[in-house]
Amino acid sequence: MNKKEHWENVFATKTEKEVSWYQEYPQTSVDFFTALQLPLDAKIIDIGGGDSYFIDALLDMGYTNLTLLDISANAIERIRKRLGTKADHVTFIESDILDFNPTEQYRFWHDRACFHFLTEAHQIEKYADIVDKALTKEGRLFIGAFSNEGPKKCSGLDIKQYTMESLRFVFEKEFQLKGCFIEDHKTPFDTIQNFIFCGFKRKL
Repeated sequence: MNKKEHWENVFATKTEKEVSWYQEYPQTSVDFFTALQLPLDAKIIDIGGGDSYFIDALLDMGYTNLTLLDISANAIERIRKRLGTKADHVTFIESDILDFNPTEQYRFWHDRACFHFLTEAHQIEKYADIVDKALTKEGRLFIGAFSNEGPKKCSGLDIKQYTMESLRFVFEKEFQLKGCFIEDHKTPFDTIQNFIFCGFKRKL
């Protein structure tokens, strides 16, 4: 089973509360985002949006220029149905992140738990190049990944763990690290996953 088949199967066979990354409300991402005070017409992209409620939260705040990228058509269909008519304010892109060729630039790039599935150096380097291409000169980047105290696998797949220094190293060519913090995520199965979240801004 290739990567796309894997994720199509996950979203075809599991409900949103049967996956470890489920959050009823993405408070951590929302808190970071709202502190930036971006205008309501800012272009925002959510990477690996899947069952995330981050897009819902942005819509509730009045943001209307939103993009959600996910490798799974089943995931996109699920969030479309959940959003109902609000989905009209979201551009949906069905793509592996490594195949994404941005045709416009964004003010904010959000990725909670997609990036750490890239385990090879060439994949990680390509992701950083795509971020560089996709963000404006005022662009901000927010990444959430498993920390070195977190799981080593997710959804049956290997992941790459991160520290503040290893995340800084990935993006330091074009972006300045503005801060990191560690947070425990409680899964629907009452287990704990330790995440590291880091925010970056483009170097002047």
